[in-house]
Formats: sequence, structure tokens, C-alpha cells
Amino acid sequence: MLLIRSLVFEVLIYLVMAVMGILGAPLAIWSVDGAYAVCRSYARVVFFLARWIVGIRVEIRGEVPSGEVLVAAKHQSFLDILMIFEAAPRAKFVMKKELKWTPFIGLYALRIGSTPVARGRKGQAMTQMVAHAGRATQGEAEPRQLVIYPQGTRVAPDARLPFKVGAGVLYDRLGGVCIPAATNAGLFWGRRTLTKRPGLAVVAFLPPIEPGLAIPEFMARMENAVEDASDELMREAGFEPGPRPERVAADYSERRPRSS
Repeated sequence: MLLIRSLVFEVLIYLVMAVMGILGAPLAIWSVDGAYAVCRSYARVVFFLARWIVGIRVEIRGEVPSGEVLVAAKHQSFLDILMIFEAAPRAKFVMKKELKWTPFIGLYALRIGSTPVARGRKGQAMTQMVAHAGRATQGEAEPRQLVIYPQGTRVAPDARLPFKVGAGVLYDRLGGVCIPAATNAGLFWGRRTLTKRPGLAVVAFLPPIEPGLAIPEFMARMENAVEDASDELMREAGFEPGPRPERVAADYSERRPRSS
């Protein structure tokens, strides 16, 4: 029965995405506010369907960022993207360049000012990411929250992927506050699996990391905060994550993108 419910849910969320994406396109093209309104409405519809079809409830904890900040978030699921987007006033994302061509997602992501990054060519990708994010930040009339996933992809709850230095470079170059964010959403809506499991999916915004730290020190503090809080959320849901090393600044080398 859970598999059937999950299949129905999966079909519905993509059907709703197509309908809202098409009907909302004129609003999104007309204004950035329109794009935000359509995306936020879609997130709320997904939350409603998730609760009543597969039993997934969502909860935001901590102080929601509202100013011009960098959000360094754990990424386990499509659900945690929607949760951050719906909670933050003007979220935008560092995203894989390939997503530009994804139906509906690409249009709306670019319209809200997200930064596409080509993975694989690290130096060039980092240079382009910092340049695009910096230009967008300087040109916006109101503050936005730039969300980056430091591990670069969705990570299964039992996996320990490295945190990439791109988040540290952005923190250094933008010169602002960073808000770490933790989640356990992958326990209920996992990557590469159709079955959704009932439970409470949480995104927790953690205490801010003030500007001015060296990149290695920032990376160690950010990774420890995100991983410790995510592990605690998973334990709260009845899942015991595996051991991990406590990071220190010496674990990171300060790699800066080359000037183009």
C-alpha cells in the first residue's frame, strides 16, 4: 500500500508541476515576484499532498534567515529544497548547470536569480559561480538568501560525502553571514527511490557564522555544525547515522579560483 501511495504522490506532484508551471509562466516572465509566488504555491501544494497521501509532515526550526545571507545546507531530498524555499523570503540557489534545461524547474530557477554551475572543471566553475553570485547580489533591490549545498549533490542519510570548498570561497568573497542548515528529509523522501515513508521531515536553521573567518576555519565550523545537527535530527527520527571525524581547519586547504 505504501508503494501505491508513493506512486500516486509522485504522479501528482509532477502533474501539478506541469500545470502550475504552464499556467504560472506568464506571471514568472512578467515579474520576479510572480515567479516566487508560483514556486511558493507549488511547494505548499506538495506539502499538502505529502501529508495526506504518504504521511510526511514538514517542520522548520530555528530562526529563518531574512537578510542578505549565504545558507549552507545539507541536501538529502527534493523535499528539503522546497522547505527552504517556502520558509525563506527570497531564496535562490547555486544549482547544477544541467538543471537550466529541465522543464519548468529551469525557467523558474533562473527567473529567481539562481546561479548555474558546470561541475567537473573546478577552477572555472568556481570562478563563474563567485562572479555570477556577486553580480546578482549587487544588482538586486531587496536582500535574498543564496542557498548552496556544500556537498554538491543529494546525499543519502547513511553517506558521508566531503564538503567542497566552493561554499568557503563564496563566504569569503561575498563577505557576509552564513547560516548553516541541517535536515533529515532523506529518511522520508530519499534519492533514487520511489517509496516515501511517513514521518516528520525537519529543516533546522542553525546559529549564524559571522564573516571574517579564514576559509579553512569556516569550512570546519560549517561542516561540523551541519553534520552534527543533521545527525541529531536523524536520531530523533529513529535512524542512527554512522560515525564521522570531527573536522578542523587543517583538514581544508584554501583553494581560490583563478582569475579569468
